[in-house]
Amino acid sequence: MLGSGFEAEDAVQETLVKAWRSLDRYDPGRASLRSWLFGIATNVCLDMLRGPQRRARAMDLAPAAAPGTGLGAPLPEERWVLPVPDGRVLPADPAEQAVARETVRLAFVAALQRLPPRQRAVLILRDVLRWRAAEVSVLLGVSVAAVNSALQRARAVLPAPPDGSSGEADGEVDEELLGRYVDAFERYDVEALVALLHEDATMSMPPYTWWLRGRESVRAVMQAAGAPCGGSRLVPAGRANGAAAFGQYQEGRPFALLLVETSGGLVTGTTTYLGDRLFPLFALPMSSAPPLRTSG
Repeated sequence: MLGSGFEAEDAVQETLVKAWRSLDRYDPGRASLRSWLFGIATNVCLDMLRGPQRRARAMDLAPAAAPGTGLGAPLPEERWVLPVPDGRVLPADPAEQAVARETVRLAFVAALQRLPPRQRAVLILRDVLRWRAAEVSVLLGVSVAAVNSALQRARAVLPAPPDGSSGEADGEVDEELLGRYVDAFERYDVEALVALLHEDATMSMPPYTWWLRGRESVRAVMQAAGAPCGGSRLVPAGRANGAAAFGQYQEGRPFALLLVETSGGLVTGTTTYLGDRLFPLFALPMSSAPPLRTSG
């Protein structure tokens, strides 16, 4: 709903506080505890979404940059769709994770932000969480017809969530590909790195709207940049929004959170969130990178 792990945590806290304060008014004869809590959470999110601006990715804000184009001015944090660890949002059942992972990918979350808040809530409840129209009707306090109408309008703007077939089979991580990517990145081997990219791969760097599309554009920028990321370390940080996440350290200090999306044995996109703001959310050390790996 909110497009930000930080705001989602705030919403959870607000939901629990409101639930605690109104617990004496909860009537189990009218709704299950689950539905009651979801209703509070939805209203908290709707209140938080009253601002005029929506969160987005760089691809939603500007056309792809040409190699040699400047980064431009950074945008404030509240303009960006921010990542969240998969463990905070995905179901525990592995059988459900492959499909659920598609509904938290950055592209889908960013597309959700195009919808009015109430349509966004209906689509998430119906198409992502698989609630029945009657359940959503009770939760939102509207008619079933109003729920179906909102869902129809939302689907006209936004396709149904992917079925899980676009990424790795059964949601498995391509560890061999990621290992080669990390090795090439840390050695700043441009040719090896570019060879792992899909020909239409994207690269973006929030908080800048600057982004690239295409293997050749990435090669041109990396070759002309003078190895600004040379000597970096990438520390695994699990999964975020269905992608592999890494903490990037330069000279031992936190530099960025890197998300690497893969499909069909190639890297299809990278998103580099500059700065250390996201490191605590992913349990990454703030003082320095862990010791270098040793071969044995």
